Amino acid sequence: MDLSGFFIVAPSVVGIGEPFELKLKLLGEVREIPPECFPLNQTEPQLSSRYNLSPRGLAFKDNVLPEFEGSIDLSGGDGYEGPATYTFEGGCRPIAAIPGIRYTREGFHYITVTANGQQARSNPIRVCQAPPAERLFWGDTHAHTIFSDAIRSPEEVYGFARDEGFLDLFSMTDHAEALTDRQWDYFVSVANDHYEPGRFATLVALEWTNFEVGHRNVYYPGDYGPILRATDPPYHDLEGLYRAAREHGALLVPHHSANIQMGVKWHAGHDPEMERLVEIHSVWACSERAEHQGNPYPIRVQGGETDGQHVIDALNLGYRFGIIGSGDIHDGRPGDDLSSLQNMAQSHLTARQGIMGFWAKELTREAAFEAMWNRRVFGTMNVRVYLRFEVCGAFMGSTIRHDGPRQIRLEAASESPFTLIEIVRNGETIQKIEPGECEILWDTQDEGSGGLDYYYGRLMREDGQMAWSSPVWVEP
Repeated sequence: MDLSGFFIVAPSVVGIGEPFELKLKLLGEVREIPPECFPLNQTEPQLSSRYNLSPRGLAFKDNVLPEFEGSIDLSGGDGYEGPATYTFEGGCRPIAAIPGIRYTREGFHYITVTANGQQARSNPIRVCQAPPAERLFWGDTHAHTIFSDAIRSPEEVYGFARDEGFLDLFSMTDHAEALTDRQWDYFVSVANDHYEPGRFATLVALEWTNFEVGHRNVYYPGDYGPILRATDPPYHDLEGLYRAAREHGALLVPHHSANIQMGVKWHAGHDPEMERLVEIHSVWACSERAEHQGNPYPIRVQGGETDGQHVIDALNLGYRFGIIGSGDIHDGRPGDDLSSLQNMAQSHLTARQGIMGFWAKELTREAAFEAMWNRRVFGTMNVRVYLRFEVCGAFMGSTIRHDGPRQIRLEAASESPFTLIEIVRNGETIQKIEPGECEILWDTQDEGSGGLDYYYGRLMREDGQMAWSSPVWVEP
């Protein structure tokens, strides 16, 4: 099998002279992995369960080369200090974390990897002059397992998130209604077992699956929380869910809101204290706005989308949602899915997954939860775009009072050029640029509507992938 490309992940923020690892996988053709691949075979992923096909018809696939023997070349531009080559010895899947890399010059940097005629760049690395007060981390907070309607065991999915999806944060949100009390205790234990502060953060989480008012993911701040099933009388409606969330300090996140069959009925209820984020994109596709409003990735599965249930509709109702992307993956590959390459009809979940960027002072469970709680987050279509968005100096997720013109700043960087960047106010694009560049610092201003306004940034890359900042709310 020939090398066809790379999956490369670098840290998004480091200090000058700070050593870090470059994580990468060498890719080949996409192929289905048979069941019962036991550890004696090091050239294929391992499936501890007997099944490689989900009830939805999703197969477990892989695109890492079975093995690779040889060297790859590394180059990082001005200020790069690190290896110029890295050698794989063969005999196993070529996945590596290359240590000992640092930069001596501040600014945005990219590491280029070359081998056998193939070349790719890493995500942008922001090198700061001083030690960073906060860093940009990446997480997928929505996934399923063989216990409900997906593939792979919880341990396998957590392991993939850390070791192959190269995520900083992961949480398993299997359908609570599919789990017994004993199974829930096991899920909690797996989340806690995989938590390694400074390396890999996890959240104890579940999905509350109510088809009448819309699904919500539930995230607990600590190492335990009760299972909340929509089929259990105490939690069968939104009021019961909200009551439990308030009691346990849990964060609630509605998702695939625009879907006509399993979307979110915004008028059915909302708890502004506990329901602080919304999932804008996942394997379901994008719920930001309707196709007739310009959404290039509308939900088409399960009956498609319906008006009145998009993220913009909730924001226009006054719901103060931060914005995240997540996987909602059912194919066992958080952070690096192949859902869009499944050999099946579009009637199933085959869009590209989403991912969440979050700004936090450190990589711990507490810091990640705090960033989500304070809406210091943004969503992308599984691309690790550097993004900061401010209004009048207030960071995304903030609410401020301000009279007069609003100063708006959007800073972004990506390995693929941005073709369109928009400032959205109250659901409408008020300004846009078409930069055609990989690094953007855009300062502009707006007079406001005269009332309460919310602003956020919408970005599109040359390859069609998108990102959305969380809003800033400005009260007069």
